[in-house]
Amino acid sequence: MDMPTNMWLALGLLGQAIFSGRFLLQWVHSERRRQSLIPLSFWYASVAGSVLLLVYSIHIRDPVFITGQSGGLLIYLRNLQLLRREAKAQSSEGAR
Repeated sequence: MDMPTNMWLALGLLGQAIFSGRFLLQWVHSERRRQSLIPLSFWYASVAGSVLLLVYSIHIRDPVFITGQSGGLLIYLRNLQLLRREAKAQSSEGAR
């Protein structure tokens, strides 16, 4: 079953809004802390926006868009993996 064109457009716009909104998250977080920081929510918004944009780019069959979103998605997921590993190491150090 194929989604109507306006549903695909809405999906693409939602993905772009989430993807762009991650910079607002980062800015607000940094302003509150008075230093440049990247919060965990930035990486989750990066993954969510990238997945939606990747799905949309596959639907419209845009190889440039597909390549860009695929590469970025791998980086965002790797950053989340590194952050989880760091948090796990810190919690095990604190338990000692």
